[in-house]
Amino acid sequence: MSNSDKLVIAGREFRSRLMIGTGKYPSHEAMVEAHNRSGAEIVTVAVRRVNISDRSKESLLDYIDLKKFMLLPNTAGCYSADDAIRTAHLAREALDTPWVKLEVIGDEKTLFPDNEGLVVATRSLAKEGFIVLPYFNDDLVTARKLIDAGAVAVMPLAAPIGSGLGIQNFTTMRILREMITEVPVIVDAGVGTASDVAMAMELGMDAVLLNTAIASAKDVAMMAEAMKLGIEAGRLAYLAGRMPRRLYASASSPLDGLIK
Repeated sequence: MSNSDKLVIAGREFRSRLMIGTGKYPSHEAMVEAHNRSGAEIVTVAVRRVNISDRSKESLLDYIDLKKFMLLPNTAGCYSADDAIRTAHLAREALDTPWVKLEVIGDEKTLFPDNEGLVVATRSLAKEGFIVLPYFNDDLVTARKLIDAGAVAVMPLAAPIGSGLGIQNFTTMRILREMITEVPVIVDAGVGTASDVAMAMELGMDAVLLNTAIASAKDVAMMAEAMKLGIEAGRLAYLAGRMPRRLYASASSPLDGLIK
C-alpha cells in the first residue's frame, strides 16, 4: 500500500488503519503478541478497568509499549454524559493525553450507545481541549450532531459490542460514508473476522476498531495478523475500484478475433 495513503485524525498521521483493544485476552503475553502481529498503532484501554492510580502495582499499561503504540483511553462502562466526562478528565490527568474514545452507554443489556448523551459529552469535552472520538449508533443525523459538537472522527457500530455479527446495516454504512467527508468514519464494535474488516474497508471506511474478534479467537496472534491483512486488502480493493455488478454472464476473454 502506498506510503501516502495514511489515516489522518485531528492532524495526526497513522500508517495502520486498524485499532485494537486490550480486554478479554487469555493473558497479557497473548495480548502483547496480538498487538505486535496486528500492525496497529492505536491501542484503546478502558480507563475504569485499568489501575492508573497506583503505578507501583502491576497494571495493564505495563504490557503496552508506549514507544510503539498511541494510547487511546475510552470511557467504557459510563452510563451518563457526566460520568463519561469525569472519566475522560481522569484519563487525561493520569495518562497525559487529550485523546479519548467516548462511550456513553444507554442500555445495559444491548450496550447500545446513548446518542443524546454522547452529543452532550462531546460538546463539553471538545470545548475543554479533548480530542474526541465518539462511539455511536449508526445514524447519519447523530453523526452530524457529533461533528458539530466537536468530534474529530465518528465511530458507528457495525453490530452490538462483542457480538461478532459483522456489519448488519450496509445501507446506513454506505450513507454515512457518502455523506460524512469532513472527519474519518471508523467502524467500531461487532466485527467477528477478517472478512468483516475487509468489507468495512471496501465500503470506504477510514479505519476499524475491534477487540473481541481477536481476543476471543482460538489463536489470538494469528487472528490479529488476519485482521491486519483484511484491512490492507479491503483498503486496496476500495482504492482500486471494483468492477460493476452484472445480472448476466460476461465473457472473461473478448470474443472479437476468435477463430470460427
